[in-house]
This record gives sequence, structure tokens and C-alpha cells, in this order.
Amino acid sequence: MSVVIFKDCTVFDGTSADLRDGMNVVVENDRIREVADRPVVVEGARVIEAKGKTLMPGLIDAHFHAIAADPDLGKLENMPKMLLAQHARRFLEAALHRGFTSLRDAGGADYGLALATEHGLIDGPRLFFAGRALTQTGGHGDFRSYEDGSSLSLCLCCRGGAALAQVADGVTEVRKAAREELRRGATQIKIMASGGVASPSDPIDNLQYSDEEIAAAVWEAQSWGKYVMAHAYTPQSITRCLNHGVRSIEHANLIDEATAKLAAEKEAFVVPTLVTYDALNRFGAGLGFPQVSLDKLQVVLSAGLKSLELLRRAGVRTGFGTDLLGDMHQHQSSEFSIRREVMSAAEILISATSVNAALVQKEGELGVVRAGALADLLLVDGNPLEDINLLEHHGRNLAIVMKNGRIYKDALAA
Repeated sequence: MSVVIFKDCTVFDGTSADLRDGMNVVVENDRIREVADRPVVVEGARVIEAKGKTLMPGLIDAHFHAIAADPDLGKLENMPKMLLAQHARRFLEAALHRGFTSLRDAGGADYGLALATEHGLIDGPRLFFAGRALTQTGGHGDFRSYEDGSSLSLCLCCRGGAALAQVADGVTEVRKAAREELRRGATQIKIMASGGVASPSDPIDNLQYSDEEIAAAVWEAQSWGKYVMAHAYTPQSITRCLNHGVRSIEHANLIDEATAKLAAEKEAFVVPTLVTYDALNRFGAGLGFPQVSLDKLQVVLSAGLKSLELLRRAGVRTGFGTDLLGDMHQHQSSEFSIRREVMSAAEILISATSVNAALVQKEGELGVVRAGALADLLLVDGNPLEDINLLEHHGRNLAIVMKNGRIYKDALAA
């Protein structure tokens, strides 16, 4: 039995802005055994003196792309899978050291990558993965350029591609593709329901997938007790998804007030990813992001903060995601400071902990500091509710990073 006691810490429990001082948190094996306001003694336990530090839940990024090795996503289709896996290892291990103990992968990661982290072959966060996203021909997951004259008489899989997405047209193909990803262990299904920035041939306001195709994907996911996440920017694309039972809307930069209210009524989640637009705007051209995508970026870049404010006012369950590509993964924690322009630090941290835990169907087990929850914990030098920037700088202010009761970063070991 392994026991760790965090002694005399300030606890942010992931559910409210209230902090509790002078707390003692006992971790036994992979779970939190006790959260006490009195001293706790366990023979043989490691005691971590935590006065002046804040103990909080491990962070959850609800929109990550572990295999997005290059900003030009079309290049991924021709990269060897083992090379992509090594890029993924680097991104995952860096994310864990920033304090992200769980990630929801939005296209590309698979059961093998999740298993590698679970078995300790990669020191990374646990993965909730969609497998390959579902896209229509010419949709956001179809990365063929205008100049590419090939047809899909051979599917992307047969052509050696399909790293992030697979083309599925019509209800029958959508059902089969969803069933295949569920068979391979996907924890959710991802569909592309509007145009996107990184894809070369679809305008942002393009509507993708018919009502019947969206409904088919939702039915298949729900039949497994799972759900659909949908890439969607515009009010019309978001509304269509919500009316057919999509549970998680990704990005939503162009959402309007009426659609935000509908999302709240449907008890859906919306996951903005503001940092990726900021990073692409600043660094994309130098890192090889295609010009056609840089042009489309301007449509959604300036709308990000407004969408966040609309979601906040409507009371939508707003998740925390980043959606970064290539070397821009290093800016993952900058999402905190960007959101701080319209949200309180407590709202942002709740979004990145207990809200995202509910989104990945692990409410009460992840994203909280309470007895019985998994021991995903961060010990922060200082108070992130007063200074959320403490969570930036690549984990510099994290004294302890713990996942499943195992300490992966320990600045107090000496």
C-alpha cells in the first residue's frame, strides 16, 4: 500500500471558488482516501509539507490532437505511423508536466496510444479518444487540396492516409464508420459539421453532413452509452447538431445569443479553443500553415472572446480545450490567460477540472479533490485563483504533478 499525505495545504476542490485552508489530503494507492481539516497520521506514509501551496485537481484538456505533428494536417496522411507516435509521445509527456493529467483527443489518437499511457510506456495523461473523426467528402477532415485531382474511389484508408479523419458519405457509411471507431474503443465519436480553418477546400460557413447523417452518428454513439462531439462554427451548424442530440460542440467561435441559449436548454457542452487561433495567427506562417488556411483563420480569430462571453451569459457548460498543432502545443497553458479577459480565474479552473470531467463522463471521479476520486492532483506554488498565470510557464510553478496516485513531477523530493 502506498500512502501520501499532503499536509496543511489550501484546497481548491474543482467545483467552487471557495478555498479551504489548513487541509490534510490522504492519497492511498490511486485514490483520494480522505480530505480532512485535522492532522492525519498514517504509519509509513510520505508526508508532503504543503503550507503556502494550493492543492487542486489535475487539469483536463478537452480538445487535443496528440498526433498533430505538423500544422499542415495534409502532411500527416503521408507520415509513417511510428513517426506520428513519437511526436505524440513528446506532446503527451509535455502536457503532463504542465499539469494536464487527462486529455480528450479530438481525432487521431487510438486505443494503442491510450494503452501506452495506461501501461506507463508513455509518461503522459490518460486519453479519452475519438479515433478517426468522421467527415464528408470535401469536409473539414478531407485534406486534399484543390490541385489534388484524385477521387475517393479508393478510400483514404486504402490510400495510406486517414490519420486524423475518415471520409464517410451517406447514412450507411456514417453508421459503419461510427461502429468501427466504437469497436476500436473510442470513448466518443467526432464528426465534422461545418467548414474549418485547417482544411483546404471548405468555406467556414459550409454546412456538413445531412440531418440524417448527424442523427445516425448520434444514435450509434448513444447505443454504446457514449456521445458525439461536433466541429461546428456557425449558429446554423451548431443548431442542427444540438437538435439531433450532439452533446459536445467544438470551437463555436461564431455562435450567437439564440444558439447559446439553445445549447444551455439542451444541457450540451461547448468547448472553445481560443489559444489555437492566437498561436496560428502569430506562428502559423513560419511553421508552414498553408496560406488558404491563414486566410480563413481571420474569419474566426476575432470572434473567440465574444463567443466565450455569450456562452458565459447563457449559462452553457463551457469546457476547456486548446486544439493546438505541431510545435504550437507548447502554448497549451496560454488558454488560461486568454480566457481571463472575460472569465474569472475560478470559472476557468472549474471549466478545466470538474466541467471537463463531466464532459468525459467521469463526473466525481476526475476533476475534483474529494474522498473516493482518482488521485490526479497538482500542488501549486501559490494561489492560482489569485494569479492564474501560475499555471503557465510549462509547469514551472507546479511542485507536484500526480496522476492515479503516482507522482510524475516532484520538485520537493530533496
